[in-house]
Amino acid sequence: MEYTTLGSTGMDVSRICVGCGRFGRNDDAKLDDEAASAFVDRAVELGINFFDTANVYSDGESEEILGAALEGHDRDELVIATKVHGEMDDAPNRRGLSRKAIEQELAHSLDRLGMDTVDLYQIHRWDDSTPIDETLRALDDAVRRNQVRYIGASSMWAYQFADALHTSDRLGLERFVTMQNHYNLVYREEEREMLPLCEEQGVGVIPWSPLARGFLARPLEALDRTPRGKRVSDSDRVESYRTNGGEELNERVQELADEHGVSMAQIALAWLLHQPVVDAPIVGMSSVEQLEDVVKAVELSLSESDLSYLEEPYDPKPVSGHS
Repeated sequence: MEYTTLGSTGMDVSRICVGCGRFGRNDDAKLDDEAASAFVDRAVELGINFFDTANVYSDGESEEILGAALEGHDRDELVIATKVHGEMDDAPNRRGLSRKAIEQELAHSLDRLGMDTVDLYQIHRWDDSTPIDETLRALDDAVRRNQVRYIGASSMWAYQFADALHTSDRLGLERFVTMQNHYNLVYREEEREMLPLCEEQGVGVIPWSPLARGFLARPLEALDRTPRGKRVSDSDRVESYRTNGGEELNERVQELADEHGVSMAQIALAWLLHQPVVDAPIVGMSSVEQLEDVVKAVELSLSESDLSYLEEPYDPKPVSGHS
């Protein structure tokens, strides 16, 4: 495993981050407590030290399962991230980024994770109902209480992120050190404004959906061979991935995978890892076999001609992932 500094924090993370959105109970497509424990053990053995979850994943079960799976591991060696914003139930103040919501949800997340301090606490989306200075003051207080070490953000418009960073600087508050955004080989709209902003501001980039919901991990004809694959392949987002050069990109990823003797997932992740602004893609996986395949992408070197060949078919498409 290779490691990199997360943005300008000085904190080292593995080049692959495990996304824990597939940790949950009562769903055959998810990893329950026992399966997740074995998965986390193997991830740590392979050198992964970075795990990302959220309060809304499986209604809090993901945090519970991750927290239990981490028992017995040296927490000082690990970097744990979670998120706040999404609706946890129908009750008022269990959603959004008000001070009340943040303080309550952070307390619940820490309890589920079995931790006193979370390494990276992220706003899952922008909240139009709450002034950004209120959100930032609440997050700054959480850092000062030692409940949170760093704060991060997720998908939003670049002007919103710039406003948040400027507000932190103007008020002397903790500023966002990471951006978790929608970015992969078949969705590159973030290259227009968000990624240059992150690079200029020293913000670490940790993309979600790096394999485009599996679109970049298997040939087109194999996308719906499993029940989950069929459900995902029928989604609007995957339909968007198919457009504007997407299907040709899928074919080129498969072609280069055959040429290099590796999996399509490794090619797609290697492309992301070759982007200078990207620190660690967040990869959601449902088996140890997938995990062992994915980590090999870190060692895969693509030539300039490989990178150009992969990028050439892409055409702009509508922005998605901000809500």
